[in-house]
Amino acid sequence: MSKIFINPNVKKGKINKEIYGHFSEHLGRCIYEGLYVGENSEIPNVNGMRKDVVDALKEMKLPVRRWPRGCFPDEYHWRDGVGPKKKKKKMINTHWGGVLEDNSFGTHEFMELCDQLGCETYINGNVGSGTVREMSEWVEYMTLDSDTDGPVSPMADLRKANGHDAAFPVNYFGVGNENWGCGGNMTAEYYANEYRRYQTYVRNYYNPKNPDKKNIYKIACGANAGDFEWTETLMKMAAPYMDGLSLHYYTVTHDWSHKGSATSFDLDEFYLTLSKCAYTEELLNKHGNIMDKYDPDKRIGLIFDEWGTWHDVEPGTNPGFLYQQNTMRDALVAGMSLNLFNSHCDRVKMANIAQLVNVLQSVILTEGDKMVLTPTYHVFKMFNVHQEASLVESVINCNKVGTEKNLVNQVYESASVDENGTLNITLTNLSATDSDEVEISLVEALVKDIKAEVLTDKMDAYNTFENPCAVTTKEFNDFKFDGGKIVVKMPACSIAALHVTLK
Repeated sequence: MSKIFINPNVKKGKINKEIYGHFSEHLGRCIYEGLYVGENSEIPNVNGMRKDVVDALKEMKLPVRRWPRGCFPDEYHWRDGVGPKKKKKKMINTHWGGVLEDNSFGTHEFMELCDQLGCETYINGNVGSGTVREMSEWVEYMTLDSDTDGPVSPMADLRKANGHDAAFPVNYFGVGNENWGCGGNMTAEYYANEYRRYQTYVRNYYNPKNPDKKNIYKIACGANAGDFEWTETLMKMAAPYMDGLSLHYYTVTHDWSHKGSATSFDLDEFYLTLSKCAYTEELLNKHGNIMDKYDPDKRIGLIFDEWGTWHDVEPGTNPGFLYQQNTMRDALVAGMSLNLFNSHCDRVKMANIAQLVNVLQSVILTEGDKMVLTPTYHVFKMFNVHQEASLVESVINCNKVGTEKNLVNQVYESASVDENGTLNITLTNLSATDSDEVEISLVEALVKDIKAEVLTDKMDAYNTFENPCAVTTKEFNDFKFDGGKIVVKMPACSIAALHVTLK
């Protein structure tokens, strides 16, 4: 039996909706075919954006989208992606598959998609192969506006000539990406100085049509997983100039040369994957402690803007397209991670899972005009009740599960109270074989009613285009409550969300 103690009256911080963010890169079939099919496609679309995908992401409540994302931005030059489509400069995507990139999806298309989704924008600038001037002019192109109809600036005038009079909203701006690796193979000291220089020219232009708009939130390139020295150096040298510091960590079952199959794995590999994901908590604690030394007031957000499972590609697909299936094992990784991010919301201000559609741990898969919602999609939809809610105090005692080599905590949880006073509790049972009776004791609170849903199946179950609803959420009633105590019978390999109305 697992025991959880929750005090709904003790607020620990706000869970930013941006913790439930996503990103999409010019990689494989993420943008092209997945999100963008063009205005002339037979697949139903609005201004080129797939209507079925957009509708599903809106229902999931996608809050922020990162683009052009990973390794691609540090060879991406924004001018190539604006203007008439027929005149856009083509390039070879050297990072991902060596395919031709025609730049038909650029700044205007990204902003159009975010507008349809109703989400915030997170732009990644090019530090690896770009210039300060290039980055500065991109910010000017997107955000400078005027209260006159005449000339504004060369960049704003170019934006208007390309069909968009008003300034675009830029909420977050990443100054480079993985500059310790594909973004330039820089040392921490070198990048810290480059960051200080580049961010100077990510200017906050006054917008007379929107005088109350917030300043651009500037994000520095942070560490690769457990590189704590990188975090120390960036905080020591550049903390006053940043609003956020990124962190990247992927759950890779074996190693980068042999990651393991997405769908064919044994019990030991199942628990190995979950134990690799559990390392996320150590990363949050250790990087957070370093940031606390230089930023005790927690002004700077930890931006976990690349996370998720990374398996071998599906057999027969382009190795550079990173297309993988998505099982209940991946759903558990998502549930674990989101509960951990919620629990560290005093420092974690945003997270972006990799990637949105058809790449890595995606929430949606597409094939022609068909669309499949993955188990991970259903986790994000279940957990969206935490967005903008208040994290409340909770303590858990639970057993370990796993094989002899790989043991993990059986249950991960987080709890929040929303603006309506509803207590939302999300739970993951990581045992592949055993249910768990979870006893939840509320402090200074009584239960009036509970509604719940659950996602559960075999550890290797997944959805296909032939059977798209094999793994999906269902109403959950295997619980009882009396006064301030709730007892939940969690099925094996499951994620549940309880919505508790308090007296």
